[in-house]
Amino acid sequence: MSIYLSLKEVWRNKGRFFLFSMVIALIAVLVLFTAGLGEGLASANKEYLEKLDATLLVFQEGTDYSTIESRLDYQKVKRVQRVDGVAAAGPIGFSNLEIVLDEGLDSVDVSFIGVEVGKPGLPAPIIGETIRSRQSKVVMIDQRIAETANIGIGDYITVKSTQGTDDKFYDLRVTGISDGQQYFFQPSIFVSLAIWDKYRPKADANIYSSRPVTNVIAVQLEDPNAVENITQLIPAMVKDVEVSDIKTAYESAPGYSAQQNTLNTMKAFTFLIGVLVIGGFFQIQTLQKVPQIGMLKAIGTPNPVVAVASILQIIFVTIFGVALGGLAVLGLVLGMPSSVPILFTGTSVLIAVGSLLLIGPLGGLVSIRVALKVEPLTALGM
Repeated sequence: MSIYLSLKEVWRNKGRFFLFSMVIALIAVLVLFTAGLGEGLASANKEYLEKLDATLLVFQEGTDYSTIESRLDYQKVKRVQRVDGVAAAGPIGFSNLEIVLDEGLDSVDVSFIGVEVGKPGLPAPIIGETIRSRQSKVVMIDQRIAETANIGIGDYITVKSTQGTDDKFYDLRVTGISDGQQYFFQPSIFVSLAIWDKYRPKADANIYSSRPVTNVIAVQLEDPNAVENITQLIPAMVKDVEVSDIKTAYESAPGYSAQQNTLNTMKAFTFLIGVLVIGGFFQIQTLQKVPQIGMLKAIGTPNPVVAVASILQIIFVTIFGVALGGLAVLGLVLGMPSSVPILFTGTSVLIAVGSLLLIGPLGGLVSIRVALKVEPLTALGM
């Protein structure tokens, strides 16, 4: 009975309910787009660290887990490696370069990452081979660079680096292509630590060493359950360092928390607006049909049937609106340029859709209360 009443009214007032479904669809577009933008921006900032084949990162003490500020002497890598419970430790150096493309194409800004061959920090290639020599002038590139610049295995890329006051150009042969490895909103390229120290931007072109100063040390553990113990043990055994897990490291990146808090605030206000809009619409809708509700009650329709009919009506309209919004977002994403950082994960989509489906019944609670309080005789003017 409740299903029949709710669907019958929606069908008899198709235009009105369709227009309101469009309003819900717009709210859904905003919520889903904000969720996708939040995931995309977060991924562009942390993708490399999140996929890192390590459990802990070692930083210079007092740098608040900042990969930019941290500086570690290479000898600390050996000391960390000797700590009981550490399976492997690999130095990682970060800087920025430009890949110079053929004439007519814009250069590509990249994160230039130096890693030690065979140690944590070097991602596995999805095509080609990994870096196998410390001194070879080879590079492994992010698949985004390969797709954008049409670069394949065996090709040479030219990187531009500022050495002192001059721009220097170096050729590197592509030996492998990794999956997405963005860091600080830029795709990444990987070279051995020795080549990184030689080619990275620096004040003096002659300053480099086979044992360079690195930014962080990636640590793999013999026992994954010993995280807390090793986190305390490393600073006790190695001076002037601090240790964090991967999640803490990328959340400490400059601007990361502020960015995510801003987007979460936007989503919260959007949900609040959705609840108020849906609640206002269905309350007006209920007030307009007070006589019909009075008639139903006068012929013996119980309150639970009226309440369930109202709830089902709200649910049907909300589902239809969210479905329209989802299709609209899909169309928008397909038409977006690759430079826009939009990313949808199963978890974020489920949370967003679930929240959108919940705001309908929440917003309609007032209208249901109004329907339940309708007195048959009063509603019929008697």
